[in-house]
Formats: sequence, C-alpha cells, structure tokens
Amino acid sequence: MSWLGAGIGAGIGMMFGGPIGAALGAWIGSSFSSGLQRVTGAAGQLNRDGAQAVFIVTLFSMLAKMAKADGKVSKAEVRFIEDFMRNNLRLSAEDRKQAIKIFENAKTDEYSIYDYAQQYRQLVRNRAMREMVYRVLFAVAYADGELHASEEEILRRIPEYLGLHASVFAAMQGEFDRAAAPGSSSASLEQHYAILECTPDTSDRDLKLAYRRKAAEFHPDKIASKGLPEEFMRHAEDQMKSITVAYDTIVEARKRKAAATT
Repeated sequence: MSWLGAGIGAGIGMMFGGPIGAALGAWIGSSFSSGLQRVTGAAGQLNRDGAQAVFIVTLFSMLAKMAKADGKVSKAEVRFIEDFMRNNLRLSAEDRKQAIKIFENAKTDEYSIYDYAQQYRQLVRNRAMREMVYRVLFAVAYADGELHASEEEILRRIPEYLGLHASVFAAMQGEFDRAAAPGSSSASLEQHYAILECTPDTSDRDLKLAYRRKAAEFHPDKIASKGLPEEFMRHAEDQMKSITVAYDTIVEARKRKAAATT
C-alpha cells in the first residue's frame, strides 16, 4: 500500500481549512498545498484516494493527541503505533516516515483532538469510518494496559464531536476491558444494547432494523469504497463480529425471558 503516492497522485482535489487542512499542508509541503483549491466543510467531494489520505492524516493527528493526553507518549503507545503501521496498515518504510511526520506535527500544533474530530465529521458522512477512528483511539489508550483519567475523559466526550451515539463509549469500553483481561466475564446485556444503540424498551422489529443498519454500515465493501485502506478491514470485521454477537445475545435473552413468563 502507498497511500502517500495515492494521495498526492489524486491531488486530494482540494485544500481544507481548519486542523485537517493545516495537517495536510504540513505533511505535503507549502509548495504543493499552495496550488490546491481551498474549500470548507462539505462544499467539495473527496474521491476515494483523497478520502483515504484525509483518513490517514486525521487518524495519525488524533492518535498523537490521544497518546500525549496523560502528559507523555509512553513506550507502549509508541510500540502500538509502530505495530499498527506495519501490521494493520502495512505501510512501506517511506510511508511510515510520513505517518510519523504527521504524528509529530500534531503533537505540538494549536488544535485539539476535538477540533480534528469535528472537522472529520463534517468531511466524512460515513459513520462507520468515524467509528473506526474512535476504535483506534481506544486501542492506543489501552496500549499501556491502563485507561488514564485524561484518556477516559476524551473517549467519553469525543463521540459527540465525531457524530457518534453516546452509548458507543460503554460498548467499546466493555470490548477493550475484556480484551485486556482474558477470561473475564462476557459483555453485559446493557453493553450489547449499547453496541446496537438500542435499549431494553426497543421493540423486536426495531432491534432487527438497528442490527441490519449497523451491519450494512460495516460491510467491508462499503467501508473500502469510502476510503478505508484495504489492510484495515480487520477492524471493520471485528466490529461486525461485535454487532452480530450483540444481536444474537439480545434475541436469546428475550426468548428466555418470554419463556420464563409463560
């Protein structure tokens, strides 16, 4: 994969204002960015390569903000990001250098992680793409085996800026807590409802509709068409598994409850 070449080859098609525009400009260089058309918000449309470049630039900028949330970037977080570049994104040596440049620039820029999240929400309509960013932020926060108070505050607040349902925090926390402690109890029914953005009061019909909507959002073909790198599909597949397990668990729980009352 060479998202660097793809992004420049596509010309990204435009230059954005705000934190993402600044990050793109710092990455590509002023001589290139000065020739790009400047647009704001959703006034322009990204092609697939442009969307992929924006995804990567936004992701690594937000990872930098999350990694230093507790005052320093730990060795465990550095290892996670290095493994993530090699094993999940499969970046070449040159592309890894560029990703690190984006990361380092964002550590000291004037923008907050919420600024990046809010603009990414404006640029990317696909909610699954925004949830993928949130999932990786969770992963780097858990990289050192501990969720610090400053990291938890970000993870609780940022769904609003990314345009995600507030329940996504509880759903994701349950998933990562179980991964951090193998052999721990399975997710609670409440967490399964959170994954589907439903409640125990949701009707069976609406529950099924919620499941189908979420499953459609995370279908690999749909994710790839919106600009998510192909090598990143494992994260979408993990989310699909969580969605399916959540639905099946809730359905079985409702069947047992119905049988107990008859």
